[in-house]
Amino acid sequence: MPRVVSVNVGQPRQISVRRGRPLMSSIFKDPVEGRVRATGVNLEGDEQADLRVHGGADKAVYVYAAEDIRWWAEQLGRAEVGDGWFGENLTTEGLDVTATVVGERWRIGEAEFEVSQPRLPCAKLGIRFGDGRMVKAFALASRPGAYLRIIGEGSVGAGDEIELLHRPEHGVTVELVSRAFLIDPTLQPEAAKAPELAASLADELRAVA
Repeated sequence: MPRVVSVNVGQPRQISVRRGRPLMSSIFKDPVEGRVRATGVNLEGDEQADLRVHGGADKAVYVYAAEDIRWWAEQLGRAEVGDGWFGENLTTEGLDVTATVVGERWRIGEAEFEVSQPRLPCAKLGIRFGDGRMVKAFALASRPGAYLRIIGEGSVGAGDEIELLHRPEHGVTVELVSRAFLIDPTLQPEAAKAPELAASLADELRAVA
């Protein structure tokens, strides 16, 4: 059974300076012990720095697979890359996050979640890794991870099993949506078939239709 191996939270901190102003981000997240409540648009103890592009109901919780983290550690030759390094709130094991379908619903601990979209990388990922090339590498690798909506509030913790409650029949995966936006625009009509897709991305798809 897929499970959570780490719950990670962070607070906004200055990671750089842009145009003379501090650049704030919460991409640096640390594993926490015990149980954490998923409520509203966050995990308790977690906060986004720029709500214009991060956070909100459609991007309340970010999930990334331990298997993908280990793949990156090997590709980059950096053994220190581990849980929380991609700014994920939940590090999972035994779940192919890339292949999850937009609109899937999961029960984790006491909480219920719905897959809403892939992660589309920004410059802050490059800053986190100390390498601006990481943004393009992440896009091309098609290992985007998944953002979740909080459908039912409750506590989550390391060791919780991830139970699949529902999988839509349209079959639009987070990988397909990621590729449609970052690699192959011809996939955008297919990506638009997912009614559960985050509103911001769905609006972009409608704009190019």
